Amino acid sequence: MSQTTKSEGLDSVINKSDFKILIVDDVVSNVLLLKILLSNEKYQVCTANGGNMCIELAKSQKPDLILLDVMMPDINGFDTAAILKKDPETAEIPIIFLTALNNPSDLVHGFQVGASDFLTKPFNKEELVVRVFHQIKLVAATRIIEKQNSDLRATINNRDKMYSVIAHDLRSPMASIRMVLNLVVNAVPKDVVGPELFELLDKANKESEDCHDLLDNLLKWTKSQTGRLNVVMQDLDLNDIIPGVVEIFEMIALTKKITLNYAGSDGPLVVQADNDMLKTIVRNFLSNAIKFSPEESVIDIMMSTEGDFAKVSIRDHGVGIAPERLDSIFNKGETTYGTDGEEGSGLGLQLCADFARKIGGDVRVESVLNEGSTFSVLVPLKK
Repeated sequence: MSQTTKSEGLDSVINKSDFKILIVDDVVSNVLLLKILLSNEKYQVCTANGGNMCIELAKSQKPDLILLDVMMPDINGFDTAAILKKDPETAEIPIIFLTALNNPSDLVHGFQVGASDFLTKPFNKEELVVRVFHQIKLVAATRIIEKQNSDLRATINNRDKMYSVIAHDLRSPMASIRMVLNLVVNAVPKDVVGPELFELLDKANKESEDCHDLLDNLLKWTKSQTGRLNVVMQDLDLNDIIPGVVEIFEMIALTKKITLNYAGSDGPLVVQADNDMLKTIVRNFLSNAIKFSPEESVIDIMMSTEGDFAKVSIRDHGVGIAPERLDSIFNKGETTYGTDGEEGSGLGLQLCADFARKIGGDVRVESVLNEGSTFSVLVPLKK
């Protein structure tokens, strides 16, 4: 759409009677002339005979535009504008200066104190009407943008609340289903139920894992985005934290005959982090490693230090990531599929990056297509 078409569209929706203009001049005849002109254009009009009265009316009447004479006996127009622009209540009101001054330095000074436009006395009536309407259009456009922004914020807030409610209400029953299916798949021999039924149980088990992980990530992500997730920094020994996370995934890895090879540090490796956020990052990295690894492969969980940070790395020998995707992997939520068709939303990696930065660390990825990937989280060491 061209700029002209957009402008014409805005012109058609502006109701001039919705806008109030404050006329400020100490010469009564000028005030009367301006009042007649603008009233004929259907604007609301109020008037003031000096700078002090202008300041009072600007606060009480809340005009949408001020036509301000420069040469006045009490406070000149430039000083009046400077006072209005310093006050948050009146700072956003556009000002058109009415002046017989045409010195470039006066014009520069006027814009410096907050002028939106100038009209030189004696002014042309048609020019005044056009310049006034131009400022009113800017005011109207600003209001439309502010309303759209407000509506958008409300929509986003409602969406995030809906996501949070859905994730919260579904996560608990999904966790129960996941646990039961895990037990059944690992406890019931294939020859007892038959290969077809076992395959269906195995598929349901994997999909319940994916669904639970998605709900968990969705709940945490919405809380993070809406500021309802507090960061609680504490001293944590990675040797106490990481093994527990690995243990949770051993049964899941077993369904694909994948070995989790955990290598802890020789001594304590104490970091400063939020316990839940750190575990969430490692869980997502492990979950993805299992999804994108072939059966009977190995996933390495390693810990090391790098400068002022501890580094937890999850290395798989799976499908790898194409080079063009590496730079955006943590901020581009796109659907991907694992070696057994497991679906990934990409939300987990976005959450990992968000959480890592919230605890003062970062995330990294190295990958070679068809050879495997290494996802790492850097966590600040205890000082």
